[in-house]
Amino acid sequence: MLVKVFGAAVQGIDAIVVTIEVLVEVGFTFNLVGLPDTAVKESYQRVQSALTQTGRDFPRRKIVINMSPADVRKEGAAYDLPIAVGVMAGAEKLPSDKLSRYMIMGELSLDGSVLPVRGVLPMAILARSLGFEGMIVPKANATEAAVVNNLDVYGVENLAEVLDFLSDKKSLSPTVVNTREEFSAAVYDFDFDFSEVKGQENVKRAFEVACAGGHNILLVGPPGAGKSMMAKRLPSIMPPLTLNEALETTKIHSVAGKLKRGSRLMAQRPFRAPHHTISPVALVGGGSNPVPGEISLAHNGVLFLDEFPEFSRNVLEVMRQPLEDRRICISRAKYSIEYPAGFMLVASMNPCPCGFYNHPTKQCQCPPGAVQRYLNRISGPLLDRIDLQVEIMPVPFDELATAAPGEPSADIRARVIRARAIQSKRFADEKGIYCNAQMNSRLLNLYAQLNAESFAILRDTMTRLEMSARAYDRILKVARTIADLDASPDILPTHMLEAVSYRSLDRSSWGASTATPF
Repeated sequence: MLVKVFGAAVQGIDAIVVTIEVLVEVGFTFNLVGLPDTAVKESYQRVQSALTQTGRDFPRRKIVINMSPADVRKEGAAYDLPIAVGVMAGAEKLPSDKLSRYMIMGELSLDGSVLPVRGVLPMAILARSLGFEGMIVPKANATEAAVVNNLDVYGVENLAEVLDFLSDKKSLSPTVVNTREEFSAAVYDFDFDFSEVKGQENVKRAFEVACAGGHNILLVGPPGAGKSMMAKRLPSIMPPLTLNEALETTKIHSVAGKLKRGSRLMAQRPFRAPHHTISPVALVGGGSNPVPGEISLAHNGVLFLDEFPEFSRNVLEVMRQPLEDRRICISRAKYSIEYPAGFMLVASMNPCPCGFYNHPTKQCQCPPGAVQRYLNRISGPLLDRIDLQVEIMPVPFDELATAAPGEPSADIRARVIRARAIQSKRFADEKGIYCNAQMNSRLLNLYAQLNAESFAILRDTMTRLEMSARAYDRILKVARTIADLDASPDILPTHMLEAVSYRSLDRSSWGASTATPF
């Protein structure tokens, strides 16, 4: 008997339907075709054992299984459950009338338990779009799939439950998740808050400007100044995720297998902080079994690179195109996949190899030229994509011991949201432009025009401090954001002065000399 069971395969962060055709007839062979990988081919042993352990006999007949479309590679053990269902239905030991109503995915243990798989959320979205009545998934993945409305999601713990459900011997209750209610309740729940940070008001202000305009930011300061500590609090002042952004972000983490068991829709912007020993593939994604990399896992959130110059030159350079396009296209001999990569880059570094260049109390021990060589580890084109460059110094003991709690993140976030609302209205007719950091030259000419006084400040500052030409557009974008924070239609001199102060590394004097050499 020939039967069809429906599953799915993940390509990029989306899913495509996979039709599992099972033919059971007279004979004694088992054939699995349709471009399966090794894990799929090994399903025979898992399915046979799972059926035996649940009290069913594996058919001793000729079994041919075709996984269509045959030109798409099938990977992983997630096809165990639909194959087991198809084998039983093909052997006429299970009614086949309900198979077309459900998408089925799950890995089988030898004892018949159904184990969790990755990529369930995009599969559930596909199942709804194709008109399936419901989806049968491992219980650990049920809440993840249930965020998709108008789709009955049944979480199962073992193979026997699935076979009894499809035979009408047992009823299952669909998993229900109130997506909007749970999303709204968790969107403002953060582990870290800026009220816990004493001092560093200039750095907090720089973070506020960066979040308001979507600008990349680089912190330069000695060890222990608080760079990592404040970066971890950055998501708490960013605009909250919209439902569409949360769905897209959750899809990426689902495909990468990064969601915890029982996870629902991600309500907070991701914060990814890979170690500086990361490889280029781990950063951008891909591999023999393609998965999203760190820049995609940071989509709609923050990618924090601590010890920025210590990252491999190859690793840093692969970020240049994603920083501009907000997407990464990975092309290999066997596949071509596109992942989203719209992240905010936050980097931190010491000012020199010893860490104490420009320190107010400690002497730098680096030899002449060491500071500039250290900075040169970051290429000009990459540095060009970082709008704010901020120096950070340690908080003095007296201020640290006596300072009152800082401004809470909620107050800073409120100002950021107001500034983003101004930009949303401004760029409503501009496709792919959502914030000031994404403005091109045409938009700068429209929305970042300077009056005579502001222009004079910019001209005199760039001339006096010998700033590079690449700083010009960056300063204009940041000044436009500062004006938005003040709800000012014009860029005033005070806005320009603050924007100029955020270009520390563009000063010609930076790193020109050091303290006494060894």
